[in-house]
Amino acid sequence: MRPEAGSPAAWMRFARSDLAIARGGPDPEILLEGLCFHAQQAAEKAIKAVLVHSGIPASRTHSIERLVSLLPASIERVLVLTQAAALTEYAVEFRYPSDAEPVTDEEHAEAVGIAEGVISWAKGLIES
Repeated sequence: MRPEAGSPAAWMRFARSDLAIARGGPDPEILLEGLCFHAQQAAEKAIKAVLVHSGIPASRTHSIERLVSLLPASIERVLVLTQAAALTEYAVEFRYPSDAEPVTDEEHAEAVGIAEGVISWAKGLIES
């Protein structure tokens, strides 16, 4: 059964989908920048799921830092949320061709790890 549109479960469903894409596969046509974009999207959507779960509308921003600032004071700001703020650059700077240095395998692995951590954090709050 598909969750109701706009519900925390729907946001988490999309977050998990983006995470699966971010993990990527061995295809030379897939840019690590694109995979990191999906890692950022996974974290963003997981935070939006927590916001909606908390009765706060999901803000139309890609800024992880901004989204975290909207969380209720009762929700602990865990380390992974601070780390996730760095993913915002993948939604902006690396989303399109630019002069930025290419993303490395290590940066990709770190982005995926952060996204996994944010999803785990969100799941713990929503499903508790």
